Amino acid sequence: MKTEDFYCDEVLSGKTEVNKVLDTENVLAYHHTRPFYPVHIVAIPKKHIPSFLHLEESDDGLLLELLRVIREVAATVTEENGACKVITNIGDYQDSKHLHFHIVAGKPLR
Repeated sequence: MKTEDFYCDEVLSGKTEVNKVLDTENVLAYHHTRPFYPVHIVAIPKKHIPSFLHLEESDDGLLLELLRVIREVAATVTEENGACKVITNIGDYQDSKHLHFHIVAGKPLR
């Protein structure tokens, strides 16, 4: 299992270029670099937060901004594809230990 933080180490540092969907002061949404679905967008806070379970009261404003971005991206994906899923993983299901949400549509590619 990977334990590094792909989002901080690669995406937010600029080492890995991504196709941005929405970029705000505190949140980035971009097309997944190795998609599992025909439409696969990832939304991440720019602040390192290990997982959904690590959110603190001081993160409330960031969480609201993150949810606004997810809602906007999900609305666009749903408009274009008829439906979408919003997914986050916790614990052993979470490869990269940085809070992130997947906005996906279509049948899995793998």
